Amino acid sequence: MSEITAEQHRQKMQRRQEVQRERLAERQLEKGLTIVNTGEGKGKTTAALGMVLRSLGHGYKVAIVQFIKGAWEPAEKAAFQHWGDQITFLAMGEGFTWETQDRDRDIAKAEEAWTSALEFIKNPEIKLVLLDEINIALKLGYLSVDRVLAGLAEKPEDSHVILTGRGAPPELLAVADLVTEMKLVKHPFREQGVRAQAGIEF
Repeated sequence: MSEITAEQHRQKMQRRQEVQRERLAERQLEKGLTIVNTGEGKGKTTAALGMVLRSLGHGYKVAIVQFIKGAWEPAEKAAFQHWGDQITFLAMGEGFTWETQDRDRDIAKAEEAWTSALEFIKNPEIKLVLLDEINIALKLGYLSVDRVLAGLAEKPEDSHVILTGRGAPPELLAVADLVTEMKLVKHPFREQGVRAQAGIEF
């Protein structure tokens, strides 16, 4: 690539700035979003928790419902307890399905979690609801996709809902406003036999 002068660089950045201003001027709509983090890669819940932290920083009320995890006390629950009643954190699963080995009980726990989640989704005082690992519950047939979509349609116009977990169904992807697919490129457990570690996986 050829070298450009300081003045050429300034002119180029000025044009880019003007384009950005025009784009921002055209896009003034604000709305509550349905956000899906899915894919085989790591980081779906972690990215969602970043949005939770941002919302808390703005003073918004937040609710988190964990659909699969819950057999242990997650570190994030301990971290978020300092926010008091600004956040509600329900770890309602009983662990991964190969650990529970009881499909009927897993379905019952998913139903219980969805009942709580729907109350949070419909509550106009809660700005952000994170439904952690709900995509797995949908993939395994523990919850009806149509029922979840109907519940999402009941959220207030200015509130956000994040749904995480691999295997998000196409129907959910179709109605979501923002979809991110985490791609697995390399993982220390698979390549090196490194077990899950505190502060990284939990």
